[in-house]
Order: sequence, then C-alpha cells, then structure tokens
Amino acid sequence: MSRISVRGFAVASATAVTTVGAVVGVASGDPQTSNDNFEATAADTTLLADIPAGQQAQVQTASLTQQADVQAAAADATAKKSAEEAARIQAAKDAKAKKEAADDKVERERAAKEAEERASRDEVRSASAFAPQSSYTIAQVQAIARQMIPADQFQCFSNIVSHESGWNYTAQNASSGAYGLVQALPGSKMASAGADWQTNPATQIKWGLNYMNGRYDSPCGAWSFWQANNWY
Repeated sequence: MSRISVRGFAVASATAVTTVGAVVGVASGDPQTSNDNFEATAADTTLLADIPAGQQAQVQTASLTQQADVQAAAADATAKKSAEEAARIQAAKDAKAKKEAADDKVERERAAKEAEERASRDEVRSASAFAPQSSYTIAQVQAIARQMIPADQFQCFSNIVSHESGWNYTAQNASSGAYGLVQALPGSKMASAGADWQTNPATQIKWGLNYMNGRYDSPCGAWSFWQANNWY
C-alpha cells in the first residue's frame, strides 16, 4: 500500500474511509467504534489512509480529469487570444490595402487629367498657323481664339476679352492708350508676340494668353482676379 499526500486525493479517500468505517461500526453493533472512525477520518484530510489500490485509481482518475479540464480551458483562452490577434492583424492589412487602392485611384485620375490637358495643349495652334487677312469679323477672331486657347480655358479668356474690347482687335482706349483684344497697356507690349500686333488678332491672342499664364497661371486665374478687381 502507498500513501498519497495530494489534498484532492485526501478528500475523496477520506470519504471512502468514512463510509467503510461507518459500515463496520454498525455491523459490530459498536456505536463508539463508529463515532471514533468518523472522528479519526475527519481529522485526517491532508494525508490519505491506506486504501485499496482500486479506490486510489478512482481518485487519481478524478484528479487527472480535473487537470484536463483546466488545461482545456487554458487552451481555449489561448486560442481565443490568438484568433483576436489574427483578426486585428488582418483588419490592419485590409485597411492598408484599402488606403493604397484609394491612393492609386487618385493617382490614376490625376495622371489621366494631366494627359487630357497635355492632349488639349497639343491641339492648340500657334499664331503663325493663321494666314494674315486684311480684316476680321468677330466670329473669325473668336474662331482663331478657340484654336489657340486650351478648351478648358477658352470661356475664361472669352469673358475677359468680352469685357475689355468686345472682341474688337482694333479697339483702343482713348484715355489710357490700351489697345487690342486684351487691351494691352501700352499696346506696343504685344510686339514681343509679333510685329503685326496692331492688325493681326492671332498675334494679340498669343500675347494675351502668355500674359495671363505668366501672371495668373491661366486665363481662368486671370478671370478670377478680374472679377474681384475689374481689371487684370
């Protein structure tokens, strides 16, 4: 027989010993013996009495089952924590991928817009592409301007010219001396675009477009300034 010093075993074995003692006491008709067995068994809850091997095996099995339950609970907690961590990592990856996709979309749209603007500029004709005429109607001057100015800037350019000269390429301000479609001051400034600045609307359009781009970044930038100040 072996003695087992595990408290969990002691409790279960104590119960078994108590039961055996009680039965023996009753069978012998000795109440005192029965009481002594109960008291002795209750007093010894730390060490097991010598009990048959079969009962020890039952106690050991119960203890191992309890240990297995504790281990299973710990494993479940570890698995849950691992799953939560994996979910957090995956969520971070998904958020990063979504942001990168959005950034790529913005970049593609920007590149497409730039390509469209370059294509529009490539279609623009230079002033030298138009053969000089002795005179021009407003419709002819506007047609030249449409071919020289990027499509997305034409309306802004047209707004300024309409206010400044009414599309009259020979318009001259009597008081200031401003001249031409864009009312350059003095008009001789437009000589930098061509010697025929007084009679060729294409030369005036070329100079006016360069001026607006250089000072206001674009005709639309010039138009915004004009609206706020009534001059540009």
